[in-house]
Parts: sequence; C-alpha cells; structure tokens
Amino acid sequence: MKPLFIILTCLTVSFAAGLDTSRPNIVIILADDMGWGDPQCYQADSRIPTPGLDRIAAEGMRFTDAHTPSSVCTPTRYTLLTGRYCWRTSLKKGVLDGFGPPLIGENETTLASLLKAAGYRTACVGKWHLGMQWHDKDGNPVPERGAQRFRPGTDIDFERDITGGPMDVGFDSYFGISASLDMSPYCYLQGRRAETLPTDLHEEIPGTIFLNGVSGVKSPDFDIHDVLPRFGDEAVKVITEQKDSEEPLFLYLPLNSPHLPVSPSSSVKGKSEAGDYGDFVWETDHVVGRVLDALDETGIAENTLVLFTSDNGGLWHWWEFPADDDGGKIPLTPRGQYVKDFSHQSNAHWRGTKADVYEGGHRVPFLVRWPAVVKAGEVSDALVELTDVFDTVVEITGASADSGTSGMDSFSFQAILKGSSEASRPFSVHHGLSGMFALRKGPWKLIEGRGSGGFTRPRSFREIPGKPAVPEGQLYDLVNDPQEKVNQWERQKEQVALMLPLLNAVRETSAKEAASAN
Repeated sequence: MKPLFIILTCLTVSFAAGLDTSRPNIVIILADDMGWGDPQCYQADSRIPTPGLDRIAAEGMRFTDAHTPSSVCTPTRYTLLTGRYCWRTSLKKGVLDGFGPPLIGENETTLASLLKAAGYRTACVGKWHLGMQWHDKDGNPVPERGAQRFRPGTDIDFERDITGGPMDVGFDSYFGISASLDMSPYCYLQGRRAETLPTDLHEEIPGTIFLNGVSGVKSPDFDIHDVLPRFGDEAVKVITEQKDSEEPLFLYLPLNSPHLPVSPSSSVKGKSEAGDYGDFVWETDHVVGRVLDALDETGIAENTLVLFTSDNGGLWHWWEFPADDDGGKIPLTPRGQYVKDFSHQSNAHWRGTKADVYEGGHRVPFLVRWPAVVKAGEVSDALVELTDVFDTVVEITGASADSGTSGMDSFSFQAILKGSSEASRPFSVHHGLSGMFALRKGPWKLIEGRGSGGFTRPRSFREIPGKPAVPEGQLYDLVNDPQEKVNQWERQKEQVALMLPLLNAVRETSAKEAASAN
C-alpha cells in the first residue's frame, strides 16, 4: 500500500495536468504602503499576525529581493499596469491627487486591456490613483493640480460620467475610490459614476500623526473605517460570480491600506501588538485571507495565480544611526517615536521609508501562489520589479502586446515561478518622490544624488550642514552593507563609471534595449 502522501501527490499532479495553465485566473492584490517587514513571513519579529500572507508564502513562492519602480504610489500603479516606467510620462515626481486627469494614455496597452482581448473577464476593486477625467460645474475638464495642495473638489460636477478611468483602460467593471483617503473626493465610485453623490464636507482633524484626510467633499454615508472591509466584500463578490464561468478572471485589487489615514475598523482593535497601525495591517491581511477563502469555495484556487505585493515601502519606520556620515543623529519624528514605542519596524532592517530611494522605500513583500505551477514553500532571491508583472502575464497567457510602448521596461519572471534559478532582470531602476534616480546592478546600488530623495532627512545634500564638498552621489555594496551606511562613491569610481552610462541608457531608450546593449 502506497503511503498517503504519495497518493495525494499523484492525485494533485494528475489534477493539475488537466488544467489549462496558459489561461489561469489572475488575482493581483496591491497593498498601499506595506513595508517589507510587516508580514511575519518576512520578519519573524513582526508584532503583527499575518496568517493570510503567511499562507501564500507557505503555499507558493516568497521573493526576498523584489522592488517597486517608484517609492510612492501613483508611479508604481502606472508601471504595474503598463510595464513602462512612469517617469517616461508627464509625471516626473510626486503623485496625482483625487481629481488628476488620466495618466494612462488612450492608446496604451494595460494588463486589463491585454487580458480582456485574450478573453478574460476583467474587474478592478479598490484605490485607483491613476487619474480620471472629471469636469467642473461649468463643463470644463479638470486639469493637473500643478503646485497647489490636494483639491477639495467643491466645484466638481459629480452627476457627469467620469472618463479615462478603469472602465476606459480595459476593465469590465470597477468599484472603488479615486485616490488615497487623505484626498478628496470621499466617495465610492461604481463604474463611471459616484455611488452616492458627495454632498457633505469632510474636515481635516489637526494635530494627529494618523492624518484623517484633507478637507473635501464626501458622501453622507461614507466612513473611512468601512472602506477596507467594503473592498473585501466587493472582491469576494467578483470571485464568487466566477463559479462555473468558462472565461478566466483577472481581478486587480489595489487596497487603501495600510496607507494614511490609519483607520482600522473598531472590530479589529487589539489584533496586533503594534497599535492602530498594526491592527490596520492585520485587517489588510484579513482581506487577503477572505480572497483566498473565496477562491477555495468557488473551486478555482488550483489554477489561480495570486500575486500579493505593495506599491512602495512602509512609512512606519525609524532610523537609529546617523542618516548620513555627518556625525549627528537625526531626531525622531512623532511617527518615528510612535513606531519605536511599539518596537515594530515596518521595513525591518532596511534603511529609509516610503518616498526614499533607500531600500526601505522600494523593497517590498512579493508573494506568488499558483498551485498548478508553483511549488509550495519556495523562496527566491532573484531580483524582480513590479514592472515585470506585465511581461510575465504576456508570457504566461500568450496575449498580444504589440501596440505602443507598454512592456518596454518589463522582464518576465515566469521561468522563476517554474523553478529556474536564472535571473530574469539584469538590473533595477528606482525613483524617489522628488525625482531622484537609483540603479541596482548585482550587489551595487548607485544613487544619483545625495540624501534620501524622499521623506528621510536629509532629503538632499544641500540639507547636510557643513558639507559643501560632498560626493555627487552615493554607491553602496548591498551584500556587505545592506543598510546603506558606507558611501563608496569616491572609493569605487570605476563602478560609478560603469553604472552611470547604464542608467542614462535606460532613460534614453528602454530597460530592454539598455539590457541588450550591455
């Protein structure tokens, strides 16, 4: 008699062999501001239980060297859906607000339009933050916000269809919010309209490190604490409707959490040992668990590729040694003190936070479960970017991506999912909030400038007191100096001379062309 585990293994292989793995269901879950060290499967010392994410890691593949192309959200979201770096568009730094016009061009191919053309049902649930074309009450298209603060939206015509959003870039259905919950409008969008007209005014609550949002219009029944659970409800509904469907599903689920405002539901208070922020991460993980359960209950989990990641590094992090080699410690911010009080580092041991070009700004959790293809419990140290999801989906499905520039910066990691140890991406490019660039190749990371380029002080070399003759940039050996403490720009000039032309080549052509030429 064969041992039970051999019988089960044979049955699993036999079942998987009958599946069409060239047309898997695809579920991409994008957390907002979750750090590399928040899930316990990445940092054992995390003070936040994350059973949903730990389950994906146990049943699939966990990537340890995965990065976002930008350390803030709008640019990463653009690149994820198009396979093209966002700084090639009009958005050279910063993010859009809730009323920004569409960033994705009319003729650009997205993951959604690509898969829709290949016969997929395409659904988006969650925070968009890639711009939509709104109109004011005089019928004029709302322009880019320029240098002004996030707009309140009191002059918007909410009874008019919104164009240029998810429904116009390949999604069959959309439910969500236009941007972050510290930006107006505070209302749910269903398709091309507000679900409930935003007729009230949401006021900012000053003096809190949790930031309850800027003033703006809101729907009378809108409560920021209900948004994450509602996204979970809507995602489960999309998956449940997939039962017995002959067409595969693409679900893009960009969550609003754990981005500011930190707003966990009252029912989850105390679920972590890291205060309200930890509870919000726990609730984020709970939504992931609900998605996994829905896939199981619908009977489609085996041939569903679930990818979980974050749009940039975590914000809830503090830095305990000098931020540069200027000999002085940087004082803690109120947020840093809060985090230190709970002894939880969102980015684990990596330097920096969201918005920075340091590792903490762009090194993120990246988990893939696909039972029919990916072996359980695998860990990969391959270098990948969220940029690479585009070409990976193209290669898996055989979908056509011939139009325009979409995918020009993407490298497929399908072979890694199937067990290959060969790297698919020869280098990675990172971009900070202020527009500062970084290039990673092998163990070396070059930063084209001084400072963090983001939130961590000093942000630029001009803010380093008494240091007029500093090196032009930064160079770190991440193998021997993973915390980016020792700047080797002056000591390793040959390495700098090799990397700067490569970075320039990426900017002038594409990541693919630059890789071929080097």
